[in-house]
Amino acid sequence: MAEDDKVTENEAEAAKEPKAEAAKEKAAKPKAKAKANPKAKAKAKPKAKPKAKASKAPKAAKEPETKAPEAAKGEVTEAPAEPEAEAAPAPAQEDGEGRTITDLADLGTAAGGTKAAEHEALPEPKIDDHGRSYATGKRKDAVARVWIKPGTGRIIVNTRPLETYFARPVLRMIIGQPFAAAARVDQYDVTCTVKGGGLSGQAGAVRHGISKALTLYEPALRKPLKSGGFLTRDSRVVERKKYGRHKARKSHQFSKR
Repeated sequence: MAEDDKVTENEAEAAKEPKAEAAKEKAAKPKAKAKANPKAKAKAKPKAKPKAKASKAPKAAKEPETKAPEAAKGEVTEAPAEPEAEAAPAPAQEDGEGRTITDLADLGTAAGGTKAAEHEALPEPKIDDHGRSYATGKRKDAVARVWIKPGTGRIIVNTRPLETYFARPVLRMIIGQPFAAAARVDQYDVTCTVKGGGLSGQAGAVRHGISKALTLYEPALRKPLKSGGFLTRDSRVVERKKYGRHKARKSHQFSKR
């Protein structure tokens, strides 16, 4: 019996030994895990720190960017105030003739300024030694040479008075149209010679010559005369006769037989 008890005790001890070893192994494993966990935590912590720094860095970078535009805006708002203060004495300028311009009111309205510019841009009058302006007028086949000078409104055509040479009132009215358009009735004497064409063409040629001569004596009269159409040469002429026809377009009489 004693031997059996020893055998059972030995078996029990043998059975306890693997359990003790297993318990030791289990106790060693958690320690290893515990030792491994701190390493994992140590590795995780450095990763978390750069993220926190990265999140803080953009904030620090954004703050100066938001402040910089505000400073720039402040400078832009203040900058125009300085030129305005300096621009007050600036209007005093000199033109080409050395005159100073202080204000538009001194020169008149804008329309008046444009008129003055137009007046300065006008060409010089063309007047000969006898105080006359010369021009050539044409209409149809008529050509007129015209001289004008200040006077009482006397008109001489081919050494004859106007009423004698152009007996028809319509022709005299045509010749007087340029003076009426320019508001210079009975203010100029006209001497002209005309040749070619008929009386109607000659009257138109004289009118054309008078209009051109007025613009040479007074360049400011060009605008009213141009708007009235007195400076344009009437280009209508007789159409030439064609070969094989009686006139320009008239055909021969047709014979049926």
